[in-house]
Amino acid sequence: MICKLIGVPLQDGASQLGCEMGPSALRTAGIVAALSELGHEVRDLGNLAPTVRESATHPNAAVRNLAEISGWIKAIEQAAYLESEDGMPIFLGGDHALSAGSVAGVARRAAEKGRPLFVLWLDAHTDFHTLDTTGSGNLHGVPVAYFTGRPGFQPFFPALAAPVDPANVCMIGIRSVDPAERAALSKTDVVVHDMRAIDEHGVAALLRGFLERVAAVNGLLHVSLDVDFLDPSVGPAVGTTVPGGATFREAHLVMEMLHDSGLVSSLDLVELNPFLDERGRTATLLVDLTASLMGRTVMDRPTRSY
Repeated sequence: MICKLIGVPLQDGASQLGCEMGPSALRTAGIVAALSELGHEVRDLGNLAPTVRESATHPNAAVRNLAEISGWIKAIEQAAYLESEDGMPIFLGGDHALSAGSVAGVARRAAEKGRPLFVLWLDAHTDFHTLDTTGSGNLHGVPVAYFTGRPGFQPFFPALAAPVDPANVCMIGIRSVDPAERAALSKTDVVVHDMRAIDEHGVAALLRGFLERVAAVNGLLHVSLDVDFLDPSVGPAVGTTVPGGATFREAHLVMEMLHDSGLVSSLDLVELNPFLDERGRTATLLVDLTASLMGRTVMDRPTRSY
């Protein structure tokens, strides 16, 4: 596989500074070597920069950095569309606002190919706010609402070429949802598996059913992995820690199953804040999880010490 690394030093969508260092931390943690050792061709395309957007004011006074996020979305969408033509783009974040652009771009590519795009959202949060409903104003909380075509983003965000069908979105690991998001999700076909569902059924059963749906219609699969999908005890380098997340083995199992499926066509690694890390352990874990997604097995995994 041709793996295209695209750095997105974006931190304007979050309230805590530090995510702009994420791409450098992932490179320092050895993502190029990890993928190359598995036999993949790795092309590091460097870091993106946002396009310049005119300043904008939204009626919701809480909204922060609107013009900056819009500029990032436009640049990321274009890169995602172009680089998904002949390889697998891997977006090195950067806060989760980047997924508004990455998913929009690969969705445009999927539509041109005549194939449905599915999104696996591995996160503690649903990120289903609109510009009108966000109370914090932090725009890393809106990407799913945006790329599934919820109203209220125009003319502030770039127009979508191909909105993702909400029924094609599966969220796993959810455990922090605002009331407005919960109400909106109840009116959609988005599949939400919270941590209780994982506790009761196991992550393998939940993921297997979704992958079967993707395969049945020859879909493309975008995976968006937020650090806070993980329990803070194993992934501390995130500004939005929520106790009770996925364990080390649950996270690796998800990645191993995704590799076995052969369905993944693009990937986000988001919300890594190296300023909050412990001797690089979260960055290293994200690299190891990416390696599992790309073919590293349990028997191949190196011994790690912290």
